[in-house]
Amino acid sequence: MAAQVSRYPVPALDALPDDIRSRILEVQEKAGFVPNVFLAFAHRPEEFRAFFAYHDALMEKDGGLTKAEREMIVVATSGANECVYCVVAHGAILRIYARNPLVADQVAVNYRKADIAPRQKAMLAFALKVATDSAALVDADYAALREHGFTDEDIWDIGAIAAFFALSNRMANLISLRPNDEFHLLGRLPREKKPG
Repeated sequence: MAAQVSRYPVPALDALPDDIRSRILEVQEKAGFVPNVFLAFAHRPEEFRAFFAYHDALMEKDGGLTKAEREMIVVATSGANECVYCVVAHGAILRIYARNPLVADQVAVNYRKADIAPRQKAMLAFALKVATDSAALVDADYAALREHGFTDEDIWDIGAIAAFFALSNRMANLISLRPNDEFHLLGRLPREKKPG
């Protein structure tokens, strides 16, 4: 018996609106499987569209943060928010982008002890404050990031990613979103070289 994806009904792929079905099939083609978040959020098509539009605007843009740094923010804040889905899924993506099988576990548990740059530790300190105690942000928090070369636009990105994934973490916990088994091994072992 397959484990339940969500405590809410997961619609059949052929029952979804064309744009959502196309998006899910594109992800499946690229990843080799469909991350459960796509199936679970398809339960509410309008919210699916809004959620993934903002996700893409934050996570797929160019800017001062690398893709690995964006994923570090997700993993660190999701660990603080006790979101198993996001730690596992984005931990896999972080391992792939960073080409480091250890970094996601370190960042999820305690970024201060992780094998990452001081700049990234400063970034995660700020992100965690946004995710867990944003009312306490003060000028010194921004100044600490500027000392590491982050621009005001970078700081917006750090905060927006932390805030967006605070929403995502809470939704994943609300619906008991289960991580795909495939995520657990991604980026942990070197890829096999294709003959040729």
